[in-house]
Amino acid sequence: MLRRIYAKCVCLPLGKEGFRATVSSHGTRYITCKYEPCLRCSSTDARRELSRDERNFSSRKQPDLPSQSQIVIAGAGTVANSVAYHLVLNGWNDVLVLEQDTIGSGSSHFGSGTLGLFKPISRRNLITYSIKLYQQLHEMGHDIGLRQCGSVNLAQSKDRMVALKRRMAYNVPTGLHCEVLGKEELKRLHPYLCVDDLEGAIWVPEDAVANLNAICKVLAKLAEQGGARYVEHCRVEEVQTEKGAVKYVKTEHGIVTCEYFINCAGMWARELGLRCTPPVRIPAYPTEHLYAIVPPLSSEISTSLPYVRDFDSYSYMREWEGGLLLGWFEPEAKPAFESGPVPKDDWTKHVKSNPAHWQPLWDKVLHRLPILKAVKHPNIYNCPDNFTPDGRWILGESPEVKNYFVAVGMNGNSLQGAGGIGKEIAESLINGESTQEVLPFNVQRFLDLHNNKQYLQQRMKEVVGRNYAILYPHQSEYKYARKLRCSPLYSVLEERGAIFGIKMAYERPLYFNSTYRRGQKKPIMPKGSFYKPKFFDFMKEEFQACREGVGIIDMSSFSKIEIKSSRGEVVEYLQRLCSNDANVPVGGIVHTGMQNEKGGYENDCMLVRQGKNSYFMVSPTLQQTRIYQWMSKHLPADHSVGLNDVTSKYTVINVVGPKATELLSELSNSDMNLAPFTYKTVNVAYASDVMVMAFTHTGEPGYCLYIPSEYALHIYSTLMAVGKDYGARDVGVLTQRFMRIERFIPFWAEELTPYVTPYEAGSSYSVKLDKDYFIGKAALQRQKMQGVTKRLVLFVLDGMDLNKNVWAWGGEPLYRNGEFVGTVTSAGYGFVTEKLICLGFISLPGARYEQEAKPVTTDFITDPTAYYEIDIAGTRFPAKPHIHPLPIPVLSSKLSKKYIPTPVVAYQSDVSR
Repeated sequence: MLRRIYAKCVCLPLGKEGFRATVSSHGTRYITCKYEPCLRCSSTDARRELSRDERNFSSRKQPDLPSQSQIVIAGAGTVANSVAYHLVLNGWNDVLVLEQDTIGSGSSHFGSGTLGLFKPISRRNLITYSIKLYQQLHEMGHDIGLRQCGSVNLAQSKDRMVALKRRMAYNVPTGLHCEVLGKEELKRLHPYLCVDDLEGAIWVPEDAVANLNAICKVLAKLAEQGGARYVEHCRVEEVQTEKGAVKYVKTEHGIVTCEYFINCAGMWARELGLRCTPPVRIPAYPTEHLYAIVPPLSSEISTSLPYVRDFDSYSYMREWEGGLLLGWFEPEAKPAFESGPVPKDDWTKHVKSNPAHWQPLWDKVLHRLPILKAVKHPNIYNCPDNFTPDGRWILGESPEVKNYFVAVGMNGNSLQGAGGIGKEIAESLINGESTQEVLPFNVQRFLDLHNNKQYLQQRMKEVVGRNYAILYPHQSEYKYARKLRCSPLYSVLEERGAIFGIKMAYERPLYFNSTYRRGQKKPIMPKGSFYKPKFFDFMKEEFQACREGVGIIDMSSFSKIEIKSSRGEVVEYLQRLCSNDANVPVGGIVHTGMQNEKGGYENDCMLVRQGKNSYFMVSPTLQQTRIYQWMSKHLPADHSVGLNDVTSKYTVINVVGPKATELLSELSNSDMNLAPFTYKTVNVAYASDVMVMAFTHTGEPGYCLYIPSEYALHIYSTLMAVGKDYGARDVGVLTQRFMRIERFIPFWAEELTPYVTPYEAGSSYSVKLDKDYFIGKAALQRQKMQGVTKRLVLFVLDGMDLNKNVWAWGGEPLYRNGEFVGTVTSAGYGFVTEKLICLGFISLPGARYEQEAKPVTTDFITDPTAYYEIDIAGTRFPAKPHIHPLPIPVLSSKLSKKYIPTPVVAYQSDVSR
């Protein structure tokens, strides 16, 4: 058999004994193959073919399409088959898997097959489960090419070595064995590597490799044996809904009614999501992923050779059939299928590889593996995979349609997470909630703008490379697809030296370069650092303004929702959702959590009572989609309560500092000495209807101004002009972050998650158990009686040279008397204490291995004989624990009397009954 291919082609049957390659005069490669089975389906560990059942699984006659099924899954790739397998494993076998082509024919047709445990902690649980599942499949006798060969992770620079040591520090306490290697040790372990330019490496002996396509088909076979039905060559065309829930699936061969739908359609997932009423947003887009397969050269490569991650050369390398498999996560990738939709048929014909793009990548690999210089004409293949705007998986139930689940966006390696993702999706569907900590991957973290195709194509250019880039904490911002969500103050702040970062696509000033003057070249973020930030002096100046004068912070990105009813239903509604007492006087503000049935946080918010039957809720930026959907699920069935997202309607200016009251009193011609956690509506300068709220999110005195956006520029300009006499200056959100950490203020998605309760976070003051029923009350009552098994603690680090040592930034392990007891959730510089401050949860040693962990007590934490340390990139520093905020005096100016809230004019809700 003779096949004519170009360097741009994909899906070729290559193998050690199965081909002879020649190159014609015009550069076309001809590969003669002895056998037909696709390389992607062949074992990496043995020469035997798949069993007859496995070989014939996707070629036998297709069954008729059933008219109904409880669960329909779109796609039959590795993730989809894992979901189906775990559903039948749990006794849910009325499952129909629909595949537009054949099983494993999408991005699961080929993958690197690398299984790495040396990952950020947020992904480790799902990856660890995946590897255990594959080990079980291997032990059952399935030939999936599983080998524990280990990995070496290379560092070409000092910063890279720090990054690897930081990752090693937080992985070792989980039981993962890691070793730092010098050049000689590395050369002995992998003799083919050029090590001359390396700083060092990390050896992870437990890492493994496997065959993606083989696992894909084994999971499908097991799912079918458990009762799932597979129909190939059956494209899902649309999903129809009724009363906001999935009703049926329309396919090219007919309609299937169903209760649940799971979108595992890979590269086609986004477009399939749009073919739903209402559309489901799935911001994932296929991006080119380049790899090369090198046949055996002078000698066969040992199967025990560890695979290599050469981060600074953007490449990975592993043994493959006696030769080598190489691939890249280049710093600027190419989105696939830019000119139209993802092709439904023969998509491999539509991808190309440009030598101008891959040649520099190949040259870096030649340097690292000199043995490859014998390869004169490398075969470079292009296998697109789905990437997401933030490089994280997209999992869970969609916010738009009930019972519509999503499991997509594997970002270049579906094998690593497929096992754990399948388990999570199946259990979430069965139990109605997540069984694992998957908040960073929740599908509800996006807005409509994230699903814009042009946005995705731009963002994908750099998402691929961030897999291997050094991501400096708070200093590695995206370059592409920026300036989408901007407050009205953006241009003015930019002219004042603001350096912006994004959260939920919202541009937020991180800090201000106070040396910048209009007309000069715009300042940019300097090269990142794990040490003291290069812009630290600017942050220190900003803090001084907040501490001694007035700091002005644009915090417009907060999520804002109006909650109203015609009569008193809104109070009943919020009392059921909130663990604190929401029935405060009009003009009052309550800080409250919204808990799940286990007592964990679903939201951390400020509720402002504007009228008898109306509230204004302020929630974290990341919660805009998620909390709106969660609250909507709990709305009364009679539609007596309405929600309205008004995030873009208001600009928020935080006026912080001891002189904030005087400044605002001058601008409003009224006494602004409000009691804490109250608000009133005032005129500021020439603007009307400005909500002034007496809290700052910093621990310092001051106010948050919620300004109708058309007045924002006027009020900001007036604040800065008049505030000059009060020492007013611009302040960024990084300074605000450091301030809240020093004041022991926990924050959403870092300290506060669905798996953390108020008692564990030290926020018992916000729980009112004497209320009538609220969600999570029973769980919190039990916890109060039984005690907490983890507790948030503030640590002050000692013995550090802040100018020379690596700083703590979050994720560092905590040790008590040499035993691992917890992990840092957030860290920053304490401007008052002049030391690094860390927040982190403490449990008893070994608690993570116990089914029933014992309570951690105050005496245990504060025992004067206990010695605490925090491991920062391999160096341990002593740390002093505190269970209460540090005794930092509050500086405030005194005016006449405090404002006592009185009822404001209430307005009728537009909510129809």
